Amino acid sequence: MAAKAKSDVALIICIQEIKEDGSSMNLGNQLSEEDILYLHQAFVADTIHNTLFLSKVDIKLYYSPLPETRHAVDTILKYLKGRLKGKKRTLFESDRFEAAELGPGRWGAKMDECFQRCFSQGYTKVLFVGSRTPTLTHDMMTSALKILGKKDVVFGPTVEGRYYMIGFANNYHIALADFDWRESNIYSVVASHIDERGLSWEEAEVWYAVENPEDMEYLARDINQFRLTGDEETARETEKVLERILSRFQ
Repeated sequence: MAAKAKSDVALIICIQEIKEDGSSMNLGNQLSEEDILYLHQAFVADTIHNTLFLSKVDIKLYYSPLPETRHAVDTILKYLKGRLKGKKRTLFESDRFEAAELGPGRWGAKMDECFQRCFSQGYTKVLFVGSRTPTLTHDMMTSALKILGKKDVVFGPTVEGRYYMIGFANNYHIALADFDWRESNIYSVVASHIDERGLSWEEAEVWYAVENPEDMEYLARDINQFRLTGDEETARETEKVLERILSRFQ
C-alpha cells in the first residue's frame, strides 16, 4: 500500500545512471571511471542537501534496482546521516524523506513511475529533478514550485534543448514514457505535446546538467560564485571531489 502524502508537494530526486538510455556523463579523458563515480555520488548528496532547505515539501529519492546503485545510495545516505545537523538532519531522518527503488525500465519509464507514485499518494504538486544538477539551489526549486501554483506544468530547460527539471500540478498530465528521451530536441517535442493538450506551462531558469566537459566549466564557475557570495554549502560535496581530482595534476 502506498504511503500517504504528508504534504501537498513532493520533490523527486531520481538517480540517473552514469550511462543510461543514450545519455552519459562524458566529462573528458582526464577523468577516470572512478572519478566520475565519486563525482556522481557527490552530485546526489548535494542535491539531497539542497532540497533539505525547503519547507512543507516531502522529498523522494528514487533509484534503479541495480546492485551498484543500491550500494551507492546506501553509502550516500550513511554519509549524510553523519554530516547533517539541526533541522536538515531532523527532516532527513523523518518520514518526510523517503528513499525507494523503482522498477526496471528506461529513463522515460522511470519518470512515469515517479510521477504516478506521487500523485497516487495524494500530492497535488510534484517536481522532478535528476542527479546531474548539484548546483540547482533551493531558491530555484522554490521558484519552480511557485510556478506550479499557477500553471499545469513547469519546465527546467537546458541550453542544449533538454531538461534538468520538470513538474506537474494537480495531475500527471502526459505519459513521459511515450517519448524518446535520447532525442536532441526532446524539450520542444514534449512542450508541443503539452500545447496540444491545452495545458498551461511556464519555463524555469535555463540551467544545465553536468554531462559534458564544457558543463564542468559551468560547474566550477558556479561553485566559485557561491563561495564569493558567502554560500559555503551548495555543491560542497562536489567541490571536495573536484579538489581531490585537481590535486593529482598539481
